[in-house]
Amino acid sequence: MIPSALTAPEPGWTARADVVVIGSGIAGLVAALRCRAHGRVLLVTKALLDAGSTRWAQGGIAAALAPDDTPAEHLADTLVAGVGLCDEDAVRALVTEGPDAVRDLIDLGAAFDLSEGGGIALTREGGHRRRRIAHAGGDATGAEISRALLAALKDSGVEVIEHALVLDLLKDADGRAAGITLHVMGEGQPAGVGAVRARAVVLATGGLGQVFSATTNPEVSTGDGVALALRAGAEVADLEFVQFHPTPLWLGEGARGQQPLISEAVRGEGAHLIDHAGERFMVGRHELAELAPRDVVAKGIMNRMRETGASCMLLDGRHLGAAMWESRFPTILAVCRDHGIDPVTEPIPIVPAAHYASGGVRTDLAGRTSVPGLYACGEVACTGVHGANRLASNSLLEGLVFAARIADALPGDLAGAPGTPGTPGASGAEPAPPPPGAGVLLDPARRSDVQRIMTGHAGVLRSAEGLETAARELAALPGAGAAPGVDAWEATNLHTVASAIVAAARRREETRGSHWREDFPERSDTRWRGHLVTRLVRAGAGNDHTELVTTYEPAKGTPA
Repeated sequence: MIPSALTAPEPGWTARADVVVIGSGIAGLVAALRCRAHGRVLLVTKALLDAGSTRWAQGGIAAALAPDDTPAEHLADTLVAGVGLCDEDAVRALVTEGPDAVRDLIDLGAAFDLSEGGGIALTREGGHRRRRIAHAGGDATGAEISRALLAALKDSGVEVIEHALVLDLLKDADGRAAGITLHVMGEGQPAGVGAVRARAVVLATGGLGQVFSATTNPEVSTGDGVALALRAGAEVADLEFVQFHPTPLWLGEGARGQQPLISEAVRGEGAHLIDHAGERFMVGRHELAELAPRDVVAKGIMNRMRETGASCMLLDGRHLGAAMWESRFPTILAVCRDHGIDPVTEPIPIVPAAHYASGGVRTDLAGRTSVPGLYACGEVACTGVHGANRLASNSLLEGLVFAARIADALPGDLAGAPGTPGTPGASGAEPAPPPPGAGVLLDPARRSDVQRIMTGHAGVLRSAEGLETAARELAALPGAGAAPGVDAWEATNLHTVASAIVAAARRREETRGSHWREDFPERSDTRWRGHLVTRLVRAGAGNDHTELVTTYEPAKGTPA
């Protein structure tokens, strides 16, 4: 059973803010910095400020910055990658506001790599028909963006609590978000379970890749924001579309946890995918070959592995030369050499791994969720930008643009919200704690079982039989329950998110984007060009248990 709230001790301390932002990647940092103009902002992050996914971003940030590029062309490439499920209005907002958003980053101090002429050096990645990817430090774009935003944060007046795991949403009597409960771990201050009372809550908690055995995501990416949103009654959408990056470094059979990423940009600069006989197997499978959208390349790799019986495929960049590797991809070069592979002289063994959630907490174009006062941006959100498959390097841009959109909408939203700055409601009454949780906390020892089930039955290749097995095995995992604590809360979040992914993946009987059904290998626009929206609802006599309910909504517009 999925809990409707996490079992936790009563809050032992309270903090107050106008806005609480959860997460410190690009989306969370931009949201905090931009919302600061509208009142007191508290930023809560699970580990250290720079421990999220943003600093791991190698490829770059996409925007129509070149003289021969346009937002319309960026829009077209994004719609193609999204396979008919993108919200065109959301994509238009992304690509038209994106160039200025990148320039704002530069004004904050982000130093992007420059061309010989002094302009921003732009490269190409999969699915892009123009060179529109800005990068920094060769392959350290995320690290540079994090550095610049964290430097701006220091003098912003934004308050910060590190080492804090968000637990549940607080609501007022009208069902509006009124803050959060959270647990601050040993290194953080204050300590233990507490509450933050706020007039608006912004989820920017990042991804959910740790629901699988092998992922490019860091350890903190356990789907906490999606799980919180479900427990709060918010809608989540498109969770079945989990993108598997085609080219993480293969570390051998049984590799678990975060895997080193070999950026899409390596293929953008001309590296080839080959099998162990040296054949470029993506040629002829798609007009863009290795630069096809990620779902196409991941499927091509998996198909070739099945055809040949190999455990991995190879990325061949030997012809790029030592100078290119050392100047353009110094981080990747060092990581490969640390694992005994020299890309200058030998191909890199690669195999797809869970990388990015195209779905998430459903929002409008201003980041509003279906729960008043609760907002979401970045990977945790489903803005409609990505559809069934994210276009390479649109993720950093989405976090940048839609975090700013939340901040722009906030003054008007708060003007109609109860309370005055720093108070929890119109009457001054404290918001009620989350309702008693139906269900139990998952034993942390079962976390690896969740990952095993998801990798085995809901990974790159899916089928009705496998997904039915996944649903059955996930439902059987909760037992007598575990004592409250960080490990049990994280395991429970992973179980909640895994169950929601499987529910949506079972329902979608087609292959589209990053959702690949072996038993339904074709795309079906007549039956499935739409979104699967999932909610956690109370059911049974007296609302004594919860269940995930997934409904289908047709997509707007015409198919791409």
